[in-house]
Amino acid sequence: MGLQMDVVAGYAVDDEMEKVLGLAEAVGEPVTVTFMWEGREKAERAVLVPAATLALWEHWAPTAYPTPDTRDEERADTEEPELAHPTEFGAFTLFRRRAGGRTAVARGGVVVAELLDPDEARWLQEQARDVRQGFMDPKQKAAFEEFLARQSS
Repeated sequence: MGLQMDVVAGYAVDDEMEKVLGLAEAVGEPVTVTFMWEGREKAERAVLVPAATLALWEHWAPTAYPTPDTRDEERADTEEPELAHPTEFGAFTLFRRRAGGRTAVARGGVVVAELLDPDEARWLQEQARDVRQGFMDPKQKAAFEEFLARQSS
């Protein structure tokens, strides 16, 4: 995902969460976050995607990410996220969306990023890249493919 950053929010407290949330906004790139929530045995991984980056991906992606209903049936037993009050961490407020499982991150009443499932984030980025490449002239496309090859090595 471009600049790959991994951050662990160990037993997320206000100050630590505020730093993690601010990080994605500051670097302007997706940040993979591992949350260690108090009272939960299993860590939760998500990708914190700045709002402008997500808007760009969704602009170029030809379709929406398949919902649990359209993905394979074995995942149909995943539980529905429960309705909860927004959670505040310093200047940031998290709004968990029941539909789609995303969490919007707002600061000052403006959504600045979203927490996405890592698979959804990877899928969106790949779809957007593939479609966007289709709009490039052949010379630009070749240069871009060479750039991508260097990034993955």
